[in-house]
Amino acid sequence: MSDMGEIAMRIIVLSDSHGEYLRLQRAIRSQPKAEAVLFCGDGDDDIDRVKPEFPDKMFVSVRGNNDWGSDKKYSETLTLCGRKIFMTHGHMHRVKYYYDELINHAKIMGCDILLFGHTHEPYQAYEDGLYILNPGALCSTPATYGTIDITQAGIVTNIVHLGVM
Repeated sequence: MSDMGEIAMRIIVLSDSHGEYLRLQRAIRSQPKAEAVLFCGDGDDDIDRVKPEFPDKMFVSVRGNNDWGSDKKYSETLTLCGRKIFMTHGHMHRVKYYYDELINHAKIMGCDILLFGHTHEPYQAYEDGLYILNPGALCSTPATYGTIDITQAGIVTNIVHLGVM
């Protein structure tokens, strides 16, 4: 399989910027071929501020437990390239203690991909047809984010270390 030639869509998954606007901006710039930016909360002001800089990208974001005053939803369900994605911050599903509740919720909804943040710890797994990705946190050291490639052959998730600024 050739690499970029078969990618139907690249998605950037971000979470927990907590005011680290320059890291958020840098992560998006580092993926010029990405068509969508999915933000899993705790940095609502950051994501709203960066959107105008990337008019060619689709943005979807949810609110986190620290996004006080946000009018965004706590979760979103969307379909990209025929794949159903459930995204949330994770605090409403107690992800700092266990993932089972959130995973079961996504499976019941018939999702292909589950995205969440809140823990500041990157995590990726595949469980019974469900791709699970927590991109980690842009405010952490090291700062991390995720990518999803939806290809003709399937789905590939990846954790990316942003590196030193």
